[in-house]
Amino acid sequence: MPEGPEIDTDKLRETIDEEIEKEGGTLLRTVALTTAILAALAAVASLKAGGTVNEALALKTEATRLQAEASDQWAYYQAKGLKSMVTEVSRNTWIALDKTPPAELAANEARYAEEQKTARDKAEALEKQRDEKSTESDHLMRHHHLFAQSVALLQVAIALGAVAALTRKRLVWGGSLLLGVIGTGLFGYASFA
Repeated sequence: MPEGPEIDTDKLRETIDEEIEKEGGTLLRTVALTTAILAALAAVASLKAGGTVNEALALKTEATRLQAEASDQWAYYQAKGLKSMVTEVSRNTWIALDKTPPAELAANEARYAEEQKTARDKAEALEKQRDEKSTESDHLMRHHHLFAQSVALLQVAIALGAVAALTRKRLVWGGSLLLGVIGTGLFGYASFA
């Protein structure tokens, strides 16, 4: 009986280790490259998400300011309406007493009506601007949510890429790529929608 195997196992072991290293090295490099690309996309998507939410909040703030100005104009409108009513009552009192009302009452009544119309027009214009800012803000918030979802998908894809690198499992890497493609697609949709 021979003392050792006839095949040089050390040489065979080295050859097997080299083949494993070649396969694992290629997989690791590919996983690392795709993960780096996904990380870069996630960073850009994160910046876009932050930028859109900031812009949306600024627009909502502007819409709130415009609403306050419109409310002031409506209060002014009501005040002029009350002054007009008081003037009309005063004029009617003169008429009820069979006296000619002073000309300034009719002039004031006309002035109040004109000021009331101007206040209404300003209030309606401010409300229109408010609605435009609010609509634009809502649009940006929808984009923000899409960017945020994209970031989440890309982060999960990156985590799966790390797991694939540690376990050297192509199936896990495939899952990472799939989520990365979906996240990238969502990012593209949010950017151009």
